[in-house]
Amino acid sequence: MKLWGNLLFRRLLVLLVSVSMIGSGILPAQAQSSGQSPPAPQAEAAPDAAPLKPEEIEALVAPIALYPDDLLSQVLMASTYPLEVVQAARWVKANPNVKGDEAVKAVADQTWDVSVKSMVAFPQVLEPMNEKIDWTQKLGDAFLDDQKAVLDAVQRLRAKAQANGNLKTTEQQKVVVEQQAQQQVIIIEPAKPEVIYVPSYNPTVVYGPWIYPAYPPYYWRPSPIYYPGGWGAGFAWGVAWGFAAGAIYGGCNWRGGNVNINVNRAVNIDRNFNRNNIGSGGRWEHNPAHRQGVAYRDNASRQKYGRDVAGSRNRQDFRGRDGAGDRAATRPADRAGARPGDRAAGADRGRVGDRPGDRGGAADRGAGVSDRAGGIDRGGSSRDNAFSGVGSGSASQRDFNRGSASQSSMTSNRGGGASARPSPAARPSPAARPSPAARPSPAARPSGGARGGGGRGGRR
Repeated sequence: MKLWGNLLFRRLLVLLVSVSMIGSGILPAQAQSSGQSPPAPQAEAAPDAAPLKPEEIEALVAPIALYPDDLLSQVLMASTYPLEVVQAARWVKANPNVKGDEAVKAVADQTWDVSVKSMVAFPQVLEPMNEKIDWTQKLGDAFLDDQKAVLDAVQRLRAKAQANGNLKTTEQQKVVVEQQAQQQVIIIEPAKPEVIYVPSYNPTVVYGPWIYPAYPPYYWRPSPIYYPGGWGAGFAWGVAWGFAAGAIYGGCNWRGGNVNINVNRAVNIDRNFNRNNIGSGGRWEHNPAHRQGVAYRDNASRQKYGRDVAGSRNRQDFRGRDGAGDRAATRPADRAGARPGDRAAGADRGRVGDRPGDRGGAADRGAGVSDRAGGIDRGGSSRDNAFSGVGSGSASQRDFNRGSASQSSMTSNRGGGASARPSPAARPSPAARPSPAARPSPAARPSGGARGGGGRGGRR
């Protein structure tokens, strides 16, 4: 009875100690020290870029909201290809005397998107797009993220300019107010279809006081080349561009909240234009191939367009390094031309391919060893790496056997040189070799001075 009482007392004591250890957190630590680790916290996904606020979008479109509708649509499309905008601006700078429709024809063979090609006809627009490339990329990202939000911001600013008396029909433009789908839409068209004026203005003057101090509007002063008179009362029309009407192919679909393109006019600008790369009703579709590695702002755009990007070719151009695009274009051709030519001699590697079927005899192999020396001159076998030749174990064993035989032969026949080595077929078999007992003793061997030519001449 006393024994049972002691056993019960010990069990109760163990139970109490265990409960106290669990309460003090000792057991989890012991479990961790014994190799049981707590579940690792799940990695959080990278936060996506927050959607742009309406006032942010208004700040982005402020300098272009009063452009004619067609030109505005093409600026929005071209802004989604910032690297090609930089390349087109460099072309315009290098060809200042080629203007308007002639400039568009001159860049027909360029690989840029048709929207970018059309911009060479409007250097007063292309120049600030290049100089304010951060703005261009932000504008393009906003347009890819939500086309309707961008077009709605344009309409809000046009309404403000009209309310302040700074948007009206003039000899340069025609302003039309329409009601579309329970929305008032302000349309801006050239007064004459064949003559296009591009306005330049101060947003804080034209739209009235800017009520978003956290997001001031983008703007740039007019170039004296294109706007000789500068700003008058915060607004300037500049020179007429009557020879650039052929570069217009886009339009704003205010009701649908997107931009449309005229396929026939687009083909006239770019003979390589893909007619299939448009949505229903002529809706514009972004082509990620022309993005040329420039990153997208948000996850949705990356998932939608990023998978089709071929790579980051010519990205150095976007970083302001002249000539990088040309280098990228010529480099692959140079490499492709150099390697095949250099490896022409390597085409005579028939030995390697014939090895499996050319195992007829060991004597043939012996000749092949000396011939293989020509393989050293492979014209830069740059393809070889640290693992070349490792995959053939049997070939390595054969090479080892040949080396052992050659070493034995050279030891006994140093005087004849490598070319006097007997072929494997002529070597004596192990059975034919004299036994150690039959070999002459060291005393019976001739001295070093009596050895034949080519001997070691005795020990020194």
